[in-house]
Amino acid sequence: MDRLIPAVIGLLIALAALSSCMFVVKERDYAVVFALGEIKEVIREPGLYFKLPPPFQNIVYFDKRILTIDNPDAERIQTSEKKNLLIDSFVKWRISDPRTFYVTFGGNERSAQERLSALVRDAMNASINRRTVNDVTSKERDKIMQEIRTNVSVPAKALGVEIMDVRLKRVDFVPEISESVYRRMEAERKRVANEQRSIGAAEGEKIRADADRQREVILAEAYRQAQQAKGEGDGAASSIYANAFGQDRDFYNFYKSLEAYRESFANKSDVLVVDPSSEFFKYFKAPGASSAAPAR
Repeated sequence: MDRLIPAVIGLLIALAALSSCMFVVKERDYAVVFALGEIKEVIREPGLYFKLPPPFQNIVYFDKRILTIDNPDAERIQTSEKKNLLIDSFVKWRISDPRTFYVTFGGNERSAQERLSALVRDAMNASINRRTVNDVTSKERDKIMQEIRTNVSVPAKALGVEIMDVRLKRVDFVPEISESVYRRMEAERKRVANEQRSIGAAEGEKIRADADRQREVILAEAYRQAQQAKGEGDGAASSIYANAFGQDRDFYNFYKSLEAYRESFANKSDVLVVDPSSEFFKYFKAPGASSAAPAR
């Protein structure tokens, strides 16, 4: 029994020494191996690794995942029009070079976030100071974010950091100028609306004038064709009448006299005073009678 206790103690010491020589690197981490305070190796791949026991070697882990800097306070930035804007932004970043990151920040993520926030703020000022409010809020918002990311990526790389994305979450006017800006925007929108209405009215008048002109041309052409057709029809009718009545002149005279009688006595109340012996009553006389004898 007395011999067993030292053996167990020795086994435990051996296991502890062995466990201090092994370490596991997870998929989400970098492992930096230090030998007597100096960086000996950076391990990027996950797995089981071995090292010398402390204090000869020790391990520091860094997160290799994409991290977020979400500024709690909006930045107050001035545009080229000397208008102040309140801008909320966030940054997506990750550690790309653990060795440089440790040398720069001593492995402190908080210090890295503060440094990156300052870089983003400077790049944001540089991009927004030379643009108008309209550019920042709508026209060139995507371009501004891309420009900020490009300008921050170069100095960030020297810190062992890669900038994945920069986004402007919200852009607001400061309270003291909001009302004046809104009024100016409203006036601008009204001006554009009135301009569009004027253009529309002018185009409408132009279309109506062109339609009226086409209407007059169409009516004139139609009237001309109608008159031409009517003239041709009257000519054809006259020719037919002439040919028909020319075959029997006495019947023609008789037919025309009947038409004259019909027109003269259209109404019962009409009164006509004519000499009975006139040619008008020629066909009212008895057949074979004298032209002077009145008809029954």
